[in-house]
Amino acid sequence: MNLRQRPVTMRGGAATHAPPPPPPTEPAYNIIPVHDLLTDHPSLRYPEVRAAAAALRTVGDLPKPPFMQWDSHLDLLDWLGYFFGFQTDNVRNQREHLVLHLANSQMRLQPPPAVVDALDPGILRRFRRKLLHNYSAWCSYLGLKSNVLMPSRRDPTDLRRELLYVSLFLLIWGESGNLRFVPECVCYIYHFMAKELNYVIDEHIDPDTGRPFLPTISGDCAFLKSVVMPIYHTIKAEVDDSRNGKAPHSAWRNYDDINEYFWSRRCLKRLKWPLDLGCNFLGTTPKPKRVGKTGFVEQRSFWNVYKSFDKLWVMLILFLQASIIVSWEGTEYPWDALGRRHVQVELLTVFITWSGLRLLQSVLDAGTQYSLVSRETMWLGVRMVLKSMVAITWTVVFSVFYGRIWIQKNSDDMWSDEANRRIITFLKVVLFFLIPELLSLVLFIVPWLRNFIERSNWSIVYLWTWWFYTRIFVGRGLREGLVDNVKYTVFWVAVLASKFSFSYFVQIKPLVAPTKALLKLRRVHYSWHEFFSNTNRTAVVWLWLPVVLVYFMDLQIWYSIFSAFYGAIIGLFSHLGEIRNISQLRLRFQFFASALQFNLMPDEQPLSQQATLLKKFRDAIHRLQLRYGLGQPYKKIESSQVDATRFALIWNEIIITFREEDLISDSELELLELPPNCWNIRVIRWPCSLLCNELLLAVSQAKELEDESDLSLWLRICKSEYRRCAVIEAYDSVKYLFLLVLKADKEEFSIVNNIFKNLDGYIQTGKLTEVYKMSVVPKIHAKLSEFVQLLIQPDRDMNTAVNLLQALYELYIREFPRVKKSTNQLKEEGLTHCSTIDEGLLFENAIQFPDVEDAILTRQLRRLHTILSSRDSMYNVPLNLEARRRIAFFTNSLFMNMPRAPYVEKMMAFSVLTPYYDEDVLYGKEMLRKENEDGITTLFYLQKIYEDEWKNFMERMRREGLEDDDELWATKARDLRLWASYRGQTLSRTVRGMMYYYRALKMLAFLDSASEMDIRQGSQNISSRGSTKQNNNTLGGLRQNGPPSLRSLRRADSSVALMFKGHEYGSALMKFTYVVACQVYGLHKAARDPRAEEILYLMKNNEALRVAYVDEVHLGRDETEFYSVLVKFDQQLQREVEIYRIRLPGPLKLGEGKPENQNHAIIFTRGDAVQTIDMNQDNYFEEALKMRNLLEEFNTYYGIRRPTILGVRENVFTGSVSSLAWFMSAQETSFVTLGQRVLANPLKVRMHYGHPDVFDRFWFLSRGGVSKASRVINISEDIFAGFNCTLRGGNVTHHEYIQVGKGRDVGLNQISMFEAKVSSGNGEQVLSRDVYRLGHRLDFFRMLSVFYTTVGFYFNSMVVVLTVYAFLWGRLYMALSGIEKAVKNSASATNNEALGAVLNQQFIIQLGLFTALPMVVENTLEHGFLPAVWDFLTMQLQLASLFYTFSLGTRTHFFGRTILHGGAKYRATGRGFVVEHKSFAENYRLYARSHFVKAIELGVILIVYAAHSPLAKNTFVYIVMTISSWFLVVSWIMSPFVFNPSGFDWLKTVYDFDDFMNWIWYPGGVFKKAEQSWETWWYEEQDHLRTTGIWGKLLEIILDLRFFFFQYGVVYQLGIAGNDTSIAVYLLSWVYMFVIIGIYIIIAYARDKYATKEHMYYRLVQLLVIVVIVLVIVLLLKFTDFKFIDLLKSLIAFIPTGWGMILIAQVLRPFLQSTILWDTIVSLARLYDLLFGVIVMAPVAMLSWLPGFQSMQTRILFNEAFSRGLQISRIVTGKKSA
Repeated sequence: MNLRQRPVTMRGGAATHAPPPPPPTEPAYNIIPVHDLLTDHPSLRYPEVRAAAAALRTVGDLPKPPFMQWDSHLDLLDWLGYFFGFQTDNVRNQREHLVLHLANSQMRLQPPPAVVDALDPGILRRFRRKLLHNYSAWCSYLGLKSNVLMPSRRDPTDLRRELLYVSLFLLIWGESGNLRFVPECVCYIYHFMAKELNYVIDEHIDPDTGRPFLPTISGDCAFLKSVVMPIYHTIKAEVDDSRNGKAPHSAWRNYDDINEYFWSRRCLKRLKWPLDLGCNFLGTTPKPKRVGKTGFVEQRSFWNVYKSFDKLWVMLILFLQASIIVSWEGTEYPWDALGRRHVQVELLTVFITWSGLRLLQSVLDAGTQYSLVSRETMWLGVRMVLKSMVAITWTVVFSVFYGRIWIQKNSDDMWSDEANRRIITFLKVVLFFLIPELLSLVLFIVPWLRNFIERSNWSIVYLWTWWFYTRIFVGRGLREGLVDNVKYTVFWVAVLASKFSFSYFVQIKPLVAPTKALLKLRRVHYSWHEFFSNTNRTAVVWLWLPVVLVYFMDLQIWYSIFSAFYGAIIGLFSHLGEIRNISQLRLRFQFFASALQFNLMPDEQPLSQQATLLKKFRDAIHRLQLRYGLGQPYKKIESSQVDATRFALIWNEIIITFREEDLISDSELELLELPPNCWNIRVIRWPCSLLCNELLLAVSQAKELEDESDLSLWLRICKSEYRRCAVIEAYDSVKYLFLLVLKADKEEFSIVNNIFKNLDGYIQTGKLTEVYKMSVVPKIHAKLSEFVQLLIQPDRDMNTAVNLLQALYELYIREFPRVKKSTNQLKEEGLTHCSTIDEGLLFENAIQFPDVEDAILTRQLRRLHTILSSRDSMYNVPLNLEARRRIAFFTNSLFMNMPRAPYVEKMMAFSVLTPYYDEDVLYGKEMLRKENEDGITTLFYLQKIYEDEWKNFMERMRREGLEDDDELWATKARDLRLWASYRGQTLSRTVRGMMYYYRALKMLAFLDSASEMDIRQGSQNISSRGSTKQNNNTLGGLRQNGPPSLRSLRRADSSVALMFKGHEYGSALMKFTYVVACQVYGLHKAARDPRAEEILYLMKNNEALRVAYVDEVHLGRDETEFYSVLVKFDQQLQREVEIYRIRLPGPLKLGEGKPENQNHAIIFTRGDAVQTIDMNQDNYFEEALKMRNLLEEFNTYYGIRRPTILGVRENVFTGSVSSLAWFMSAQETSFVTLGQRVLANPLKVRMHYGHPDVFDRFWFLSRGGVSKASRVINISEDIFAGFNCTLRGGNVTHHEYIQVGKGRDVGLNQISMFEAKVSSGNGEQVLSRDVYRLGHRLDFFRMLSVFYTTVGFYFNSMVVVLTVYAFLWGRLYMALSGIEKAVKNSASATNNEALGAVLNQQFIIQLGLFTALPMVVENTLEHGFLPAVWDFLTMQLQLASLFYTFSLGTRTHFFGRTILHGGAKYRATGRGFVVEHKSFAENYRLYARSHFVKAIELGVILIVYAAHSPLAKNTFVYIVMTISSWFLVVSWIMSPFVFNPSGFDWLKTVYDFDDFMNWIWYPGGVFKKAEQSWETWWYEEQDHLRTTGIWGKLLEIILDLRFFFFQYGVVYQLGIAGNDTSIAVYLLSWVYMFVIIGIYIIIAYARDKYATKEHMYYRLVQLLVIVVIVLVIVLLLKFTDFKFIDLLKSLIAFIPTGWGMILIAQVLRPFLQSTILWDTIVSLARLYDLLFGVIVMAPVAMLSWLPGFQSMQTRILFNEAFSRGLQISRIVTGKKSA
């Protein structure tokens, strides 16, 4: 049967198919059936829902829409829909949206309203203010009067007008489509529609018609067609002009430009209302006449880094200048030099530099933003010109006044009074210059004043601030509170003090002496033609360049150091990592029950402010008691059976989910669960794993302390809470058990009862040890253990039971008492037979074995037997590492600070939104069974990686009816696919994780409302049931013929579900919705793609899951309509039903895909908050329990603002797949924990970096949504949500008591593509207006934080690599020019050598600290110091440094290329498991330009330097100076092969080389892919040069000129040069260059002409060429100083030149491609790539040939899996075990 309801075929639409099933009798609804409040639905039991729906029906006396019959059941939204032309389904969607929100808000109202059936006015008022806050701010900004008119005197019960304003906004937002990305455009639309709404409500008479006013737009889809579509088509026209994002950003308007048009009043004059379709803003206007860029122009340039963060660079440059001036004096300490007057005066030059830098900034602003100037924005142009003129004036003034000082001093030959007066005059000018800075300093100290000034919209304030920055709608009032100001100021002052001290004493000061020596050096014998031979300034520049680069970069290192330690301190105070493992958990578990009760169970909220403060104080005291074990808080739980049962229900539910996920086995479940309290046991029944061995220890203590008193013995036992509980539970259990197995009508029953009464009596009076011998207790214990063991057996022997009971009786009567009693005494006390029957027959007929089928009893007996007999402390339960980590984190989090949980009814409602395109939903059979080239299937790989989980899965399958393991694919295929999918990065894993929210809320809703009787009876019902149905169909039916001990392990979707009354479902649905934006689900359905069926399966098994997709309806004539559709699976109809279908203005994707996908589905989300979850994420049931605590954070002030984004901690779950995945996981984990912790507190600059963050939904709803979508510029869409939030005055916090799972890339190629995407995204961020505004609108220290935690990290990564280049090129210059030789012969040689060591040390420092230090510190915090050090050492042994250095190269290449040329694009990394070998050709294509070529270049420099440097003759000095550079070279060349499975397999290396050669020589063509042909790949690698601007091309050519230096430097070193240093030598060397190219052209021509038909001619040409070459060499040897070694040196000289020429030719391709030269260039480029390939392949081939390297590489790559029992050798060789 087809479960899916397909839409009816539209006009001229899709292919025909069977008619759809009949529609449901009632319209489909989403969450609550608002259309029929009398329906039997659990959510409609709430009066708040009825109140909200009733408020919407108060249409009353409003004017009715014309031309229609008004129906009494229609409401205010219908009224708006008819008047303004909104779509019907938009009205339905927003009706439910509004009712749900108002009802939820009223539920949360404290104190509750007096009349629950009426909507509270305060609720609506607060919602209106929040929803329309951005509109109100926009009106105020533009000086408009808001059209939201609330009468000052109004009936508080008359909510109609306010409801209409709110509803109108929601209807506009719900139908705006792509316009939701332009929030102020939505404000503009709302402004005029609210105005028309007022006219209609107030029955305004239209002056044109004389009739009651009607809106200017009305009718079917009128709003969409008349308002949305014109603006949508404008955006689409601009996107079309962008050439798919390849056009320069300055050439077309993106979403931000469209939006910022509405930041000025010109939109009112030009665009008007109704929209003037002839307005030059709209796309209907030809491009030249259309409005251009608005607000900001994104120009591609490296200068953007300076332009956006000019204050940072001014600080660094001025300090560098001052440091050089001071250190030039040569004093030991800087303050010694500062006492000298001439130094003081020289320091005044920093103000000349400062004014010069201001001039640079003004020129950059004018040069990039000039296109913003138009007739409407003339004042902007005026300000640009004035700023440049003022900067020039200041520079001239400072220079003149500074010159006058020295003129006076030189004329007086001393610092005379006049000279000093001139200094004072200069300082007065400086004071005037600094007035703006001093003013900003004052405002920094008083941040509230700055915020007030910036937020005010007074004209005087605008005039006052006009000079300093452009007035814009965002970026105003961003200052934090005074406390936060102090915190991040102290942080940065400490960082800057450390950096500047280090820079002065270690970087700048040591270089002064070598610099002076170089400048004084005379008569240097240059080895080449030196153009500036009278000075060594070029050498000084090369000497200082790497030091200056490191100086500019190393603030990043200091930030890393301080943030690591500061983050650790914050983590310590947050109580992170206090429970790190199971042994620490055992120590705290006794307090855990109280902590769980305290944090997860709600408490009544006090009504008065005083009571609230008192409660907060009590809560703080109680939290301290729990955290530090003060008192015995668990006693409260123990004394309350209800609390204990509630705790047991929650804990067991967590353990059950572990079992469902196959993290634990059936036996571990029994050991970990808390059984329901039965058998009259007086203590908490702690998990068996905690009580194991405790009873035996108590027994041995009793024996050892036989002569002690009861109190002394009991105090000794009670030192361990678990031992106390074990003793009491064992005693109570044995007591209950004996009375259970003995027949109540027999005398033995009363005897045993009397024995226990005696024992109880002596225990009460404290005389147990006086009366009984404790030395006999071990014997009694042994017999008890045997008896319980007997009862567990299916076949029980009565005689054995009788014997054991008799033995126990004998022990009690004869051996146990210190004083034996006579028979008469025993009879009197009822401890023996009163009759004359032979005592030897005692118990013979009194035993009645319980039913074997009683599974619960059997389970209790097993527990009792474990407590009695286990000698294992069970520190390894559970065995699974992930289960241990999750339990430890969850228990630790409950001792951290978090808000108290509200009742489910009073919690904030929230949604989860996941964008999905076409990734895996479930792994298919073929995918799991398909073998790779080594014969390994994905399933086999997973079985070995997750070996214990596979065993648990098979155990579960056998319990559910699997007879034979070989039948797994036949009978349990779905379960198997789910098991594999839950270990990958699939949609099914994400959906399962997010649906834990729903499951948790249902359970918590029950526990909130359940009475003591409900909980008691419910827990008894659970304990009396052996099996229930399973959750999610992931576990099938139960095998009825299995043993009861296994059947008892069956679980419902929760054991608590047995106790539900029905209302829990309504509560959970009202509070939680999960929307998956499956953009192409409609296409998948039409194509019958398996993914569509799998998504339907997910909907069927998860009732709170909704799927939103875009449906394309073809109308014929190439017309297509696009609809945003929401569907669900109807559990009653058992098929998919369509809920809403809202037409879109056009194709969805105008910008980046993911944000557009999120945007179309966000209208279907509900609640106050939305959590954005990506498709590679997971969630955990125990974490879902804390969600309502987290949502309460929205009500807490952090600083001066409430949060608008709640940052959530991530757990990277892919770390166990391979060592590479572990490195990536460790790096990512340190960022998402420690890194973001510091960003949120104290730096206050945490953005939105990823997906588990929770957004204040209504705050973002009116401010552009949860991401930005402009093509290319917003490729890193997530972080722009953070930028937008910060600029609009939001607040982002970070919370670590809750975590969400996150998958990461696991193979090197996947990781590199991810790094490339992120790096390119950061390159685009540098150009963006958001970063520019953050750099200018934030205060100085927050600006530093933003820079060093976003684009600065990537910029400084690039500077690190540039430092290596500068250092090596500088050294090469020194060596080849002869300066190094001259310096070595002078006295300053040692200083120069010291410089190399200093630079090398700096390089090593940055290599380590960029990635390792935060990682080690966070590991130390959470796992302990020794494990952290061990992990770090293990990483190094697994070559982690190689990987991190390789990643450095990836970031540098793509960040630099994007800033220079653009070309950023989304790179689909794939989320599969990487077990297959990547071919050499594939690696070469991926890394040739980013790593291999650069590494070869550096390698050649190092070799040439080694050959020609006099310093290199000293091997130690050479190694010290170049070891880090060689490490860089090796890591960039070898990493792709070290981290490639079977990377050093000899046969694969041979095959790879053949494949590479085939790829190189394969002819190109139009339809050839890059994977097939080198030529296609070569052209694709140049794509960025086709889109770059003239400056990008010019800079590329300048950078390529460096390759000509090799030729210039080396030719003078040739023997044939004869030590001649004239320029003629270099010019003549070009003859050789052209000869080599000529020879190549001759041979190529001969090959093309003769090679196929006249092969002899071709061979003859080759022979002639060889003969001529040999002859020339002989002649050179004979008649010149030519030597054979010159041939090798010539290669080093001329090969780089050829490569430089090819690179320049690529830039000039538009001019050269049509010429005859181009084919030669392509041929030469092919040869160069062949050469590079051979160079890279050579070390790989050598290592492959050597024995042992393959197995060593496998060990390195898969070591983590090895340590967990993975037999990777069998995986790689394909030798599967039977």
